[in-house]
Amino acid sequence: MPECSTCGEHVSDRFIRVFGDESGVVYACPACSANAGIGEATRERSDQI
Repeated sequence: MPECSTCGEHVSDRFIRVFGDESGVVYACPACSANAGIGEATRERSDQI
């Protein structure tokens, strides 16, 4: 099952397509980030890797 790489919470395939990086990695989800900040958190966290 796909999951958030930050908190391990399950995420849907659709969520991965929207918020995941080119490799399908999700760096933020509703469980560990405010909904309004998911896109920003994704950019910040993916830049650190």
